[in-house]
Amino acid sequence: MKLKKQVTVCGAAIFCVAVFSLYLMLDRVQHDPARHQSGGNFPRSQISVLQNRIEQLEQLLEENHEIISHIKESVLELTAHAEGQPVLLPYHTPNGSWVLPPESRPSFFSISPQDCQFALGSGGQKPDLQMLAVASVLPFDNQDGGVWKQGFDITYEPHEWDTEPLQVFVVPHSHNDPGWIKTFEKYYADQTQHILNSMVLKLQEDPRRRFIWSEISFFSKWWDNISTQKRAAVRRLVGNGQLEMVTGGWVMPDEANSHYFAMIDQLIEGHQWLEKNIGVTPRSGWAVDPFGHSATMPYLLRRANLTSMLIQRVHYATKKHFAATHNLEFMWRQTWDPDSSTDIFCHMMPFYSYDVPHTCGPDPKICCQFDFKRLPGGRINCPWKVPPRAITEANVAERAHLLLDQYRKKSKLFRSKVLLVPLGDDFRYDKPQEWDAQFLNYQRLFDFLNAHPSLHVQAQFGTLSDYFDALSKRTGIVPGMKLPGFPVLSGDFFSYADREDHYWTGYYTSRPFYKSLDRVLEAHLRGAEVLYSLALNHARHAGMDSRYPLSDYTLLTEARRALGLFQHHDAITGTAKEAVVVDYGVRLLHSLVNLKHVISNAAHYLVLGDKEAYRYDPTAPFLGMDDMRLNQDSLPEKTVIKLDTSPRFVVLFNPLEQERLSVVSLLVSSPRVRVLSEEGQPLAVQLSAQWSSATDMVPDVYQVSIMTRLPALGLSVLQLYKSFDSHTTLTSSVRLHLHGRDLPVRPREVFPMHVVPATSDDFCLDNQHMQACFSGLTGLLQSVRWAGEEHKLSSEFLIYGTRSAKDKSGAYLFLPDGDAKPYAPKEPPVVRVTEGPFFSEVASYYQHVQQVVRLYNVPGVEGLSLDVSCLVDIRDHVNKEMALRLSTGIASEDTFFTDLNGFQIQPRRFLKKLPLQANFYPMPAMAYIQDKQSRLTLHTAQALGVSSLRSGEWGCWTSCGGVVPQTHLRPAAVFP
Repeated sequence: MKLKKQVTVCGAAIFCVAVFSLYLMLDRVQHDPARHQSGGNFPRSQISVLQNRIEQLEQLLEENHEIISHIKESVLELTAHAEGQPVLLPYHTPNGSWVLPPESRPSFFSISPQDCQFALGSGGQKPDLQMLAVASVLPFDNQDGGVWKQGFDITYEPHEWDTEPLQVFVVPHSHNDPGWIKTFEKYYADQTQHILNSMVLKLQEDPRRRFIWSEISFFSKWWDNISTQKRAAVRRLVGNGQLEMVTGGWVMPDEANSHYFAMIDQLIEGHQWLEKNIGVTPRSGWAVDPFGHSATMPYLLRRANLTSMLIQRVHYATKKHFAATHNLEFMWRQTWDPDSSTDIFCHMMPFYSYDVPHTCGPDPKICCQFDFKRLPGGRINCPWKVPPRAITEANVAERAHLLLDQYRKKSKLFRSKVLLVPLGDDFRYDKPQEWDAQFLNYQRLFDFLNAHPSLHVQAQFGTLSDYFDALSKRTGIVPGMKLPGFPVLSGDFFSYADREDHYWTGYYTSRPFYKSLDRVLEAHLRGAEVLYSLALNHARHAGMDSRYPLSDYTLLTEARRALGLFQHHDAITGTAKEAVVVDYGVRLLHSLVNLKHVISNAAHYLVLGDKEAYRYDPTAPFLGMDDMRLNQDSLPEKTVIKLDTSPRFVVLFNPLEQERLSVVSLLVSSPRVRVLSEEGQPLAVQLSAQWSSATDMVPDVYQVSIMTRLPALGLSVLQLYKSFDSHTTLTSSVRLHLHGRDLPVRPREVFPMHVVPATSDDFCLDNQHMQACFSGLTGLLQSVRWAGEEHKLSSEFLIYGTRSAKDKSGAYLFLPDGDAKPYAPKEPPVVRVTEGPFFSEVASYYQHVQQVVRLYNVPGVEGLSLDVSCLVDIRDHVNKEMALRLSTGIASEDTFFTDLNGFQIQPRRFLKKLPLQANFYPMPAMAYIQDKQSRLTLHTAQALGVSSLRSGEWGCWTSCGGVVPQTHLRPAAVFP
């Protein structure tokens, strides 16, 4: 209390002095002798002087008012410090580094050696097939296999089935892309609704007919537009086994770019819809079109209680090898599983495609003759110039024997005498005539085959589960149980090639802007669902649910479905037509805006101390948005907080289930800013400039960075207001390296700036954990010092061209014209170095790319990593792709690791026998190449892209050109 009285007296004395000074100044103005001599006839010049003095007095009064406010704040703060803890600020050491005050609480949880012991255990059964080992022994020689171009000649003995007849299941299907050449809505209107309407009619005509369906996004839309009677008919068809819902996801997702959260979310959305509307749970997975297959998908399907699955797009050399060794069916196990708890039975289709010419057997010329949509007079025909013939009494014997020969040859590739034969293609069965042509002609063939016991075959229509159930029965196992006698496989099926050296690795990074927008929506969906659940639960317990906007649940559902739709293998991959991409973008942005409203409403309710004061007004939201996007292809623009002497409140939310210590950056309108915590304690602030270009600061906009601890799944409130008390504000310093370029530099008084006009020496940034050193010429990373040891980690930008032949790099393929060439801009970069207490960064501005490498100086995970972001604009390049190569001194030889779907780490191996593009692997939204010199190349193209990565994680932009702006990508692949 004594200190409080002393401070109060001191403040009062300063106040009295300030008032007395003002009095003397006013008195002097009133008794000016020159004024009296003029006798009241004031010349115009004296009037002007008097006006200027009045304005000066007004300014003095305003400044004194601010001084008094400052004194008041200081008194309150000193009083709080006398009663509590003082504010601990970062400080400079003699060598110029910033040091943070010690943390009162630990930033990390300790890790016990037993925590990951399950992944290190060796007591479980080792897989019979490990995909790394398989790839190392394959010759990848692409020899001509005859009628099965990518395989080999298949022979059999006529009496092989005498003791155990061949059982054939022909599975009609129609693959419906929820967007590709047409938009989702256009496909539905033109084709999908007609397929489903005909399905109900045609399946009821004959109980022996079967059909499978996988895309619930289309099915749910159709369901909303059909009658009660038709819905009942669908339930009957599902109930009697004629119609099977396979996989049951909202879409058939891409498995390279999709994050596991979104993969699970779209699977749940589809399964819950099926359970609610039809009362069925899928049993088997069906993935015929994703461009390569991740090990994450079988794990998720198994955890969703599916017992079997089918895949199609696998490298043709792998298919040939598995066919020759009778390993096309296997138990798929996770690489980190020490036992068999993750096993799921998987069937790999052996041939080139899932269309009819490549599914009945090894000879597409013959199989195409049994695609009865291609009958003469139709819109499509057989490329092999031999058309199908309608089945009649006169030709049924000859046609049945020809088809049976293909069935027998195909069955020789498998271990059992149960055969699966898909019958369909993209958007098939959209006309009633095709239903009749396929089902009637095949039934005549089946009737003939089944009526002749000497052929030792039983053929029928079936669903996918019909096939797997029959397979289980043949092996004496109850359907759904693990099948004996099949190999165990671990690993994944990337990267995919369908022919020659056409590796489908371009799509890993095509249209990165939308890959980024997917991740942004995904993060907001997670946050919105958590906050909505917390707020609604509290409102219900408080009896206020009638006042809470329950309509927000509809917005959540729409956002889940928009995110799910974008996981489609022609959406997040970037392989759809431009108009379709825009349609996806509009859906994503619309859902993002809606989720921000959901978050705002929930946060508003939860932060109120008096919940009775809560009022929902959609026309006047209580909380504003943190950023906004003008259009679906716009970069986000952060909200600038307008400061005055009244506090502005900022609500922060941590959607993770762990407490976080993070740096939060906000944009404000004044450099004179004061930030208080939720408890009213002042917080240390790093004040930085907001830049519009390499050398220009944005006027009247400043970046404020605060280190704050956020509770798990919790909210925190900050107070910001304009204040002349600057002792808790620590200003960043700036160095500009112009490298001889004549550029205008407009420094601001607020920020210390040093301009280096010529080439400078190398320099380093450091924190308590690491030191990152950069080239003074390029501004790019050169090395990292960690735990006292220096590690080479240099970076450079590169350019890939594409082939001069007809086949070029594009949305799907990466076909470079050779090794990458160094990126050679017309002028040297401008390098801007910003140093502050909470973070320092190096920004390098090149002609086509801007890179920022940031080093956080905080305890916790952020302080253990480098954050790298790039803004890329190569719209003036044609058939060029930009890459960022990181070269390290790590002696990893040919072994490295990538992440799969943000869920698990997958071991990889550089194979010198494969072309460059074959050593290209997916990350959640990235791709990179490991080359023979143990260099890591981050791959990109596209117009205007932003990427970001951390040390221990690698990422990039890319592939296929265009004019759509691109933005943030979050990589997550780990390199040893």
